Amino acid sequence: MMRFALLLTLVLLSACSGGDDSANANESALLRAPEPVGLEDGAERIECAVAGAEAFAPVCAVERRMTGEGLTLIVRAPNGGFRRLLVTRDGRGVVAADGAVPAKVSPIAANRIEVTIGGDRYRLPATVRQ
Repeated sequence: MMRFALLLTLVLLSACSGGDDSANANESALLRAPEPVGLEDGAERIECAVAGAEAFAPVCAVERRMTGEGLTLIVRAPNGGFRRLLVTRDGRGVVAADGAVPAKVSPIAANRIEVTIGGDRYRLPATVRQ
């Protein structure tokens, strides 16, 4: 069985007005995307396909919180649903922070992983090492 070491390194989008205008083209495209209903302005967006959707779209928001367990990501979907993911240090990348359904993590590129929980899929920036 091939073993992976995943180190999750999420990219922050600048939320400050009057800040540095050197955002890369990908971040600029995400900032110009239409805002989904129910998500805060300025929130970092990731691609997701929730509730069994086939196509990915950059409509899920990510919030980070330091907890007693470590760095927790709260991924919010435009339909009001959310998932809590705990960033691990043991090579798994992330795990479901709560709930009975485990997270399945698959590397999809050298700098991205896909996380599947139930019928929801999320694409997160990451450093993938073999």
